[in-house]
Amino acid sequence: MVCNGCENRVQNALKTIEGIENVVANHMSGTVTITSKSEVTISTMKEKIEDIGFKVKED
Repeated sequence: MVCNGCENRVQNALKTIEGIENVVANHMSGTVTITSKSEVTISTMKEKIEDIGFKVKED
């Protein structure tokens, strides 16, 4: 992510996953913070992010 537009794309994509309540993406730190009301797998979120053209780095 390099801009606010990138943040919005990631946030909007992840919000389409059932169970996710809130998403905050930060292009400055390169992080995404997610709040969910049910269990959501990392692979599901990773796939959604990669589908819109971004790479995921897991720590």
